[in-house]
Amino acid sequence: MVVCCAEHLKNNTEMRTLGLGLVLVGFALCCVSSKDVYVFQDIDECEFSKEDLSDMVYTVKLVFNQKLLCSYDSRLEKYVGSDELGIRNAEHYNNQSWKMKQRKEELETICRANARLYIKSETRKVPPVVTVRSNSKARYGQLTTLECHAYNFYPQAINVTWLLDGSEVTGDVVSTEFMDNGDWSYQMHSYLELVLHRGVPVSCRVEHSGLKEPLVTLWDSTSLDTRITKLAVGCSFFLIGLVVALSAAYWHYKKQHRGFTSLALH
Repeated sequence: MVVCCAEHLKNNTEMRTLGLGLVLVGFALCCVSSKDVYVFQDIDECEFSKEDLSDMVYTVKLVFNQKLLCSYDSRLEKYVGSDELGIRNAEHYNNQSWKMKQRKEELETICRANARLYIKSETRKVPPVVTVRSNSKARYGQLTTLECHAYNFYPQAINVTWLLDGSEVTGDVVSTEFMDNGDWSYQMHSYLELVLHRGVPVSCRVEHSGLKEPLVTLWDSTSLDTRITKLAVGCSFFLIGLVVALSAAYWHYKKQHRGFTSLALH
């Protein structure tokens, strides 16, 4: 069975390390006890402290059952054994010209290449795309949920707050955890429950290192206002039509009975 370890990024005050590990776990065919499991590890590490990567050091450690056998050091450009078996292995590897050439190339292809990506990721900033919307049942004077969505931002740190008529809202707010998009970007969602009032603005404020200043996105109440306007216009036309119809009926009635008087009955 082969288990590939994820790239490990470690920071300290003096040296940064990029660790690339491959763990090989082997089982003897005739063994059934856990005591007969042997573990061989090939641990690759890249250490540097300068931004230009000129002091990059590449090491390869071969470990068997948690015991170091031998290791390669790019500064020495050779393997060094830790015990009798490790010394024999080191001599064997050092006599393989193709392996020595490969190790020298890996200083660039593995260490410096990954370190450049790591350094770039530290300074990379992508501002969020923010949208604010209401649920389909939004009504003035009724309890409604507004949604603020922040998409595709990097790095992860972000602050999302709600503003009601310019003042920050502290209650009735629920926010999701950060969601990893899997492409070095994140998304986050916040929900505000409130009673809407016409003429009172509601907005979502987002603060992120990718933004020069906080981004304030106003909830667009146009659709809700339009719905009310359409209703008011519809009612107005109905009343006007009703008045016209009643007036026409009255005029028709008067026209039909013009010149006629009632006859007295004897």
